[in-house]
Amino acid sequence: MTQYALRLEEKQKLRFNYGLSEKQLMNYVRQAKKIKGATGSILLQLLEMRLDNVIFRLGMAPTIAAARQIVGHKHITINKSCVSIPSYQCQPGDVISIKDSAASKQLVTKNLELPALSNIPQNLDFDKKSLTAKVLGIIDREWIALKLNELFVVEYYSRKI
Repeated sequence: MTQYALRLEEKQKLRFNYGLSEKQLMNYVRQAKKIKGATGSILLQLLEMRLDNVIFRLGMAPTIAAARQIVGHKHITINKSCVSIPSYQCQPGDVISIKDSAASKQLVTKNLELPALSNIPQNLDFDKKSLTAKVLGIIDREWIALKLNELFVVEYYSRKI
């Protein structure tokens, strides 16, 4: 495979995993380049702190796409205000909870009963009884189980940005 094909494949893995459009991913790469530090790691941290991804990591949804739908249908509140934007960037200290309706709580508890694919990352604190979670901090690269070379993604976009 050519160098271009390798970089394209890594970018497509990232897009498919997080369910992003080309334009969204390019904007995240631009944003990551502006932040001081390793651009690849910062890019993954930005993607992991999206609300739809946090809901998935907490086990409230079986997939990121299902989490996006839960958020889009206004079942989630952040700091006691309803948020319906899946790309919302969660910040350390945010309190994520389920809307106080029977349908919302039933939907999430049904998903919590499914066998968990992985444990909850150390940057999130989740209380299953009250269905609330708190973002404790930014996730470390080691906790992101995605097998990809994020540097290739940054290199892929380096010509376009």
